Amino acid sequence: MAIHPLRIVLLSYHKENGGAGIACGRLADALRNAGHEVTYLDAADLAKNSFQKALAWLRFVLERLYFLFHERDKSIRFLFNPGVFGQNLSTHPALLEADIIHLHWVNFGFLGISDIRKLLSMGKPIFWTLHDMWAFTGGCHHSGSCTRFEQNCGQCPFLKSPAKTDLSHSLWSKKHSAFESENLKIITCSHWLEQKAKASSILSTHAIRCIPNALNLRQFAPAQKTVIKTNLGLDIQKKYILFVAMRASAPAKGFAYLKNALEFWVKNNPEAKKFAELLVVGEVHEPAVFEALALPIRLVGKVSNGKTMAEYYNAADVFVTPSLEENLPNTLMEAMACGTPCVGFQVGGIPEMIDHKSNGYVARPLNAKDLATGIQWVFDHPEASQAAREKTKNSYAEQLVAVKHVDFYQKALSEIAHA
Repeated sequence: MAIHPLRIVLLSYHKENGGAGIACGRLADALRNAGHEVTYLDAADLAKNSFQKALAWLRFVLERLYFLFHERDKSIRFLFNPGVFGQNLSTHPALLEADIIHLHWVNFGFLGISDIRKLLSMGKPIFWTLHDMWAFTGGCHHSGSCTRFEQNCGQCPFLKSPAKTDLSHSLWSKKHSAFESENLKIITCSHWLEQKAKASSILSTHAIRCIPNALNLRQFAPAQKTVIKTNLGLDIQKKYILFVAMRASAPAKGFAYLKNALEFWVKNNPEAKKFAELLVVGEVHEPAVFEALALPIRLVGKVSNGKTMAEYYNAADVFVTPSLEENLPNTLMEAMACGTPCVGFQVGGIPEMIDHKSNGYVARPLNAKDLATGIQWVFDHPEASQAAREKTKNSYAEQLVAVKHVDFYQKALSEIAHA
């Protein structure tokens, strides 16, 4: 129990849907368990009646309509958010009473750029955990190979009419002005995103600290595989390769690379079709993506319950994340905590989580053949299971993560007190 418990308000668009909301909820639990008074508010909490719900929906729609006239095509519709519409929370009682205000994912009309400026004007320390690049770009969540965020954006590849003074430059300019307050403190979940933020023209002068997401290691823990497989109706004799994504068929999740990797792997292991099966957890909107695979497949669908998700991690012999862009994926952390070694590409924060040829395998970027090599490496090295569990205990345990956050909070409060 902390000697001086802090009053902390966490803000994120959605508590259950998406990695950022889940990570924010886990941080709330970790801080409460450390003795602090925590309020976690999402869009649903702030829309108590039908009128407020209608306003929240209208803000979401207006954000989409605003961008509709600028978007290159519909494939990138939700990869770019303007941050023009939102709600003013600077007079909300919980925020007025808070010692610390901590933002997470704030798009879809939850908080606009001007609303964040109003929070900063309250004179309190405002922390912002970045789950992607939006805070320091002209609107995109992941810039890919584009580095225009290091200057002043413009010439944006997401827009149908890129120009030096296009929408991305205009939004960059608004953020550059709105986010200049010394009260804004930045947290990134991965060192990869930390370096991106430090290189950005918007956040480079701010205090930036890398603190990973928290994980409850009691909920996600190793269990007896045969028992778990029986409970889930799986074959106790089979080896299972697990793929998890909220939208399993989303191109950025890289399933096409896993599909090719399985072809390479089965070619080198002709008996694999008899002893191995692919498990896919997540919403499937395009079933054709999962057809004609080299291995038998079981489409589990969306799993919202943490206990059930932990069972699928435990049932798996290897977890594969072929994502093309990632920060610090919760799924990797959860799988490792259950003692399931992981295989992923050398992109984003993935190499910070998987220690190559220790608790899993880091494949060369977008190289399906190397991904297949990684799958085989895990099958050949059962000792990687214990190493995976140890990594989470030493890096992501909620007690460790809470201490790091509180240390950063206290430092900011001290700076304001002595200003």
